Amino acid sequence: MDAYNEIKEGEKGAWVSIIAYLCLSAIKLYIGYISGSEALLADGLNNSTDIVASFAVLIGLKISRRPPDQDHKYGHFRAETVAALVASFVMIAVGLQVLSQAVRKFFEPTLDTPNMIAAWTALFSALVMLLVYRYNIQLARRINSNAINAAAQDNRSDALVSIGAFIGIVGSQFGLPWLDPLAATLVGLIICKTAWDIFKDASHALTDGFDEKELNKIKLTVAATPGVESIKDIKARVLGNNILVDVTIQVDAYLNVVESHEITEKIEDNMMNEHKISHVLVHIEPTQTTK
Repeated sequence: MDAYNEIKEGEKGAWVSIIAYLCLSAIKLYIGYISGSEALLADGLNNSTDIVASFAVLIGLKISRRPPDQDHKYGHFRAETVAALVASFVMIAVGLQVLSQAVRKFFEPTLDTPNMIAAWTALFSALVMLLVYRYNIQLARRINSNAINAAAQDNRSDALVSIGAFIGIVGSQFGLPWLDPLAATLVGLIICKTAWDIFKDASHALTDGFDEKELNKIKLTVAATPGVESIKDIKARVLGNNILVDVTIQVDAYLNVVESHEITEKIEDNMMNEHKISHVLVHIEPTQTTK
């Protein structure tokens, strides 16, 4: 599967999230209103904002599928990473909102106990979002997509929010109203931590950062290629769901053009077979020789 087909496959994950959020937010807002559950209403509003993040991911994936043009010789793959960055901003906003509401609830008087239908709705929503999370995280790993990974983490965060709402509603039935803000505080912290991790990875990729351990593995593969006498320079960067490698190698100065080219082809084949990297630029320089 090439990069463009992988991105197209990723759009399915974004649509799964959007449909799930549309349905669940409508159900939560309705049940929360008729049952008198503030926790479920807040959860429904949370899902409403997640629709925006999911659409951002979808738009980013669609832009990534555009072929190279006059202004984007490398294509538009980084739009996918930008989408992940936008999703992290939405998640941090939701996490801070959850934390703010949780802190306020610690100092508010206990309100009417909501109907248990609100609790079962929250639990059902959590199960649905966990299924969506599992689908998207497997898809993200299969196609190596930052944007779908961000969407999956958002799915998991929403499942945790629903679990927190369930705990709070059930706790109010047994005269333990403090369970609601406590669960919400823990959930808010988890959401903020997840958002930070996504932001860090996306910003690292957008600034051409690359994992040093992975680069060393790539370097070892190049060095093990027959005909490569030394590696003068090697660097890599992430472009959407692709990795671009630039390497300067030194070979026997007395090799002809055809023999040198065969070495570059071996490197390209090894990159694809061992690291699934299809974009490799190899620059050849002669070694110093006394012949």
